[in-house]
Amino acid sequence: MLLRGILHGASRHAVRSSVRNASTALQTNPSITYEQTLYNVPETRVTAIKNGLRVASEDYGIPTCTVGVWINAGSRFETAQNNGTAYFLEHMAFKGTNNRKQNELESEIENLGAHLNAYTSREQTVYYAKCYSKDLPKIVELLSNIVQNNQFNEEDIERERHAILRQMQEIENTPQDVIFDHLHATAYQGTPLARSVIGPTDNIKSIKKADLLKYVGTHYKAPRMVLAAAGGINHDQLVRLSEEHFGKVKAGYQGEVPDLLPCRFTGSEIRIRDDDMPLAHIAIGVESTGLTHADTIPLMVASTIVGNWDRSMAGGGHVASRFGQQSVEYNLCHSFQSFNTCYTDTGLWGAYIVTDRMRIDDAMSALQDEWCRIATACTDIEVARAKNLLKTNMLLALDGSTPLCEDIGRQLLSYGRRLPLHELNARIDAVDAKTVMGVMKQYVYNHCPAVAALGPIEQLRDYNRTRSRMYTISH
Repeated sequence: MLLRGILHGASRHAVRSSVRNASTALQTNPSITYEQTLYNVPETRVTAIKNGLRVASEDYGIPTCTVGVWINAGSRFETAQNNGTAYFLEHMAFKGTNNRKQNELESEIENLGAHLNAYTSREQTVYYAKCYSKDLPKIVELLSNIVQNNQFNEEDIERERHAILRQMQEIENTPQDVIFDHLHATAYQGTPLARSVIGPTDNIKSIKKADLLKYVGTHYKAPRMVLAAAGGINHDQLVRLSEEHFGKVKAGYQGEVPDLLPCRFTGSEIRIRDDDMPLAHIAIGVESTGLTHADTIPLMVASTIVGNWDRSMAGGGHVASRFGQQSVEYNLCHSFQSFNTCYTDTGLWGAYIVTDRMRIDDAMSALQDEWCRIATACTDIEVARAKNLLKTNMLLALDGSTPLCEDIGRQLLSYGRRLPLHELNARIDAVDAKTVMGVMKQYVYNHCPAVAALGPIEQLRDYNRTRSRMYTISH
C-alpha cells in the first residue's frame, strides 16, 4: 500500500516550482536529467462541461493532433444475449449519419488528410481521428455526429454482419487471439469478463437496429465519456467545441444505471487439442490487480523480470531474462511473453508460451520455477534492470500524439485523472526486491492459475500437477 500515496500529498506550489526549475534547466543546460524532462511535459488540462462530459488535452505545439471520444462501454457491460453489440456499433461507426452518407464521410476525411479509426475493448469503446490542428473544429463536429447521429441503415447492418462473421473466421486462425479469449473464458467463467469482445456467432447473426439503439441509449451518456486530445491543441477551443457539439448528450438514465459487475477469478483450465497444428500455444495466469491498485506497478516490474523472448531476437541466448536464457540453452520454446492485463478492478498476470509438442512439460516447469524464484529469491540487480526497461517502454509507448491521446482518454476513465509521468516514475522507483517478492507471494506464489492451451497439447500435465508447481518445497 506504500505506493498508493506517493506524491498524493505534494502541494501544487511544489509541483509548479519543480516544473519551473525543469523548464529553466532546459533553457540553460542541454544535458538535462531524465527526471527533469518528466516534469517538463505539457500540463494535462481537464474541464467538465455542464452535462458531465470531461474534456482533457495536452498541448505540444505541433501542427497535427489526435482527438477522440473515449466511452465507458465494452463487452463487460453486455449480457449473454447482447454480447457483441459494442463491437458491432464500432463497425457501424463510419457507415453514414443523419447528414452524411458513407461516401461523403470518407471523402471529407480524405480531403482533410485525416485518419479516422475506432476500436472496442472489454471495458471501453473509442472513436478517434488524427488531423491537422487547424481542422480540429471539423473533426470534433464529425466525431460528435458519428457518436450521436448514426443512422444504422438496415442494408449497412447486414453488410457489416457478414464482415464481422468473416473477421471471426480470420481471428480463429490467429492462435494468440484465440488463446487469450479462452484464458478469459476459463479465468472469469460465469462473469461478463469471460465473454469475447466480438461476441458469439449466433449473436452477430441476430443483432438488429433496435439492439444497437438500445445499447447507445443505455451507455453513451455524457458522464461516461471523455473527449481527449493531444498535439497542437488549444484547450479552451476544445472546450467550446465540446459544448457546441456534445452539449446535448444526455447525462441521466431512464432505468437502472449500468455499472461494472464484480468478476470473480476461478483457477481452472481449458484445453483445445488439435494435433494438426505444428506448435502448442499455452497461456497461464493468475488473478492480479485492477488499474488503480497500489500493487499494479510492482506486478509490472515482476512481469518485466520474467520478460519475453523469441527465436528471431538478435541477441539469441544473451538476454537478461533467466527464462529466456533457459529457453535457448534447453530449447524450451519458440517464444514466450509475459503479460499483466489490467481492468478496473481485476487483472491477469502470467505468460504465453509457443512450444513444440514434446517440450511442453519442460517449458511449463521452467516458467513456474522462475515465478517461484522471483517470489522467494529476487535480487536488487534484476529489479533495477526491470525498472529501467519498464520506464523505457513507458516512454516509447507514448511516442506521438495518438498514443498520448489514448493514454489521456484511458486514464481519465480509469483513474479519474491523468497520472503525470513524474508520478509514474516515482512509483516505479519506489519498487525494490522486497516489494517484488511481496507482491509475487501475495498474487502468484501458491495461487491457483488459469490455463488455456491450444494445439498438440497431449503432453500438457494434469491441472493438479500444474497447480502443485506454483510453490516450491524448499522454501
